[in-house]
Amino acid sequence: MFQASARVHVRHAASSAVRAARRGNATTADHIKPLTSVLIANRGEIALRVGRTASQYGVRITTLYTDPDAKSQHALSSPFAVNLGQPNAYLDGDRIIQVAKTHGCDSIHPGYGFLSENSAFAKKCADAGIVFIGPPPDAIEAMGNKSRSKEIMTAAGVPCIPGYHGSNQDPAFLLAEADKIGFPVLLKAVKGGGGKGMRISNSTQDFTDQLASAKSEARNSFGDDTMLVEKYITTPRHIEVQVFADKHGNCVALGERDCSIQRRHQKIIEESPAPNLDDTIRKDLWQKARDAALAVSYEGAGTVEFIFDNDTGEFFFMEMNTRLQVEHPVTEMVTGQDLVHWQLQVAEGRELPLTQEQVEQHISELGWAFEARIYAENPDMNFIPDSGKLLHMQIPQESETVRVDAGFVQGDEVSSHYDPMIAKLIVRGPTRQAALLKLGAALEAYQVAGPVTNIEFLKRICVSADFAAGSVETGYIDKHKNELFAEQQIAPDVWAQAAIGIVLQDIATKSIGLVPGASAVGFGAGYQSRSFNLAAIPADGTGDVVPVQVDLTQISPTTFKAVVGTESFENISARLVSPTRVESYFPHTRLTSTVIQDEAKITVFQQGQQYRLQRVVPTWIEKALGIKDVTNSVLAPMPCKILRVDVREGDEVRKDQPLVVIESMKMETVIRSPQDGRISKVMHQQGDICKAGTELVEFEAPDVQAT
Repeated sequence: MFQASARVHVRHAASSAVRAARRGNATTADHIKPLTSVLIANRGEIALRVGRTASQYGVRITTLYTDPDAKSQHALSSPFAVNLGQPNAYLDGDRIIQVAKTHGCDSIHPGYGFLSENSAFAKKCADAGIVFIGPPPDAIEAMGNKSRSKEIMTAAGVPCIPGYHGSNQDPAFLLAEADKIGFPVLLKAVKGGGGKGMRISNSTQDFTDQLASAKSEARNSFGDDTMLVEKYITTPRHIEVQVFADKHGNCVALGERDCSIQRRHQKIIEESPAPNLDDTIRKDLWQKARDAALAVSYEGAGTVEFIFDNDTGEFFFMEMNTRLQVEHPVTEMVTGQDLVHWQLQVAEGRELPLTQEQVEQHISELGWAFEARIYAENPDMNFIPDSGKLLHMQIPQESETVRVDAGFVQGDEVSSHYDPMIAKLIVRGPTRQAALLKLGAALEAYQVAGPVTNIEFLKRICVSADFAAGSVETGYIDKHKNELFAEQQIAPDVWAQAAIGIVLQDIATKSIGLVPGASAVGFGAGYQSRSFNLAAIPADGTGDVVPVQVDLTQISPTTFKAVVGTESFENISARLVSPTRVESYFPHTRLTSTVIQDEAKITVFQQGQQYRLQRVVPTWIEKALGIKDVTNSVLAPMPCKILRVDVREGDEVRKDQPLVVIESMKMETVIRSPQDGRISKVMHQQGDICKAGTELVEFEAPDVQAT
């Protein structure tokens, strides 16, 4: 069974009977059907999250997994676990319901994503006599269709953004509607979510291409490419309100979250409350969100999302997510409530644990909270997802004000089949400034080696002056790209510490010898020196590799001299304090660093920063090993599936021309030509599965290209 967790801190309210009497609407035992066994129809951190709360209240847990997830943490967390097989089997609603019936589960919790907003699945659960821990099918259906939901909101007095939400999908007609609305416009799939099937068109010239791209991604993600067209607000904020409703007509707003820091229309930092927001507007947002939920007879957890116009102070209904959101922990931090427990209580037929007045009292007492999503992705390569084994992982120390919701531990594999989120880091402080300082410190303590992550990028956001001032908008990253994507400077002592770490680890594992990128003199038990050619791994995968020579001389078993370029460090006292941690006393400072080796790659964590280095392999070793020169090739930036190939051998192409369209982790990416040239070979065709670094297209070498 899951272990009860102390990480979700719950304020216990008065008993159900007392609350009901206070409201004059007593909840009778006839309305309550206690849940005894729940099937969690999801994976990763949300499956673990739901399981912690359910088991804490004595509910038996059954988990699901697929072949790629067989050794994942959620699959191992319960003795009752069922293998669904193929990677996409989490979407097989009929089979999941059958599993629930076979294993005696009286309820299904869908988490978020997958089946959580599938009205047909919710109805099938009800037909099978299984409680769907979520809203009624009709509410999901009403809010799941973006066109229909806006009609309902308009009738309920909730302001909606101008746009076309009809059924006519003729491209020429949609272009004409965009002209009426005025560019820029937002193209959005009616059944979309998570930024999928969404594109911005800035003019009539790019409208057709952006529409085609959005439709293609929508078909692949949702099986429906119906689009709506809306006015795109140029300085928007994304502010959403967490609502909760029960079966007795009660509905509360548990505060708002600002989710404006986004990439690819997906959130990476959320906070509550929203900064620099007039309190009158804040309360109006809460009321409009409650009106939205009541308009569709909502039950359970939901999030009403609004676009807030920074220029005018107006806000508009965007959509309602009829489920628990990824960022729900930030609301838990500022309300002191366990929202999964609320879900279970509502599903049992109980009334909400708190009134609106009680919720607001808790919010006023508990301060400010942030959530940062830790992703396996490369921000410098347009946030493309990464995958692979987590060779090293260290999380911040958890407490009542620092929480980590993770789906992985060190040694686990981040699969290319699913979303690349590794964990969520949630912190709380008495003020926004205090909470932000705590977030920055916790990120500095977070270490992940293996897949590339966004942790360093998140740190830079935390120290960005405008973000610290609360001046946020959804275009924040693009507008601050010079600041957020600044080239990392590596001090000489980092290079020296990396080399010392390699040598001490080699000695400890008795693997001293000639390795790619290093040469040794007198190596063996009494060797004296080694010379390393190390280089920073180019952040964007395209920059030049510039080697830095580090000459390391061992004076005694624990004393070294290091020469890095023109910088010399004498009498460095160093030792391993663990297999991966190196403690060194340089003439100017003491450094304690984590050094992780993975073949030619070296990851160094030092003074709250991560450095990704590599050993530079001499040309003669490359030739001896038969390593192919891929200088003139375009490589797959991540594990992927080939969706479409847009060029043929012999084609002349221009720089930035589309070459191949790939899909990874449900995200569609266009691979464009890095140069003008002629295609000599196309390596893969539609449907092929490729590893990261696989050649996709090869150009003719410059000296043989046609002139």
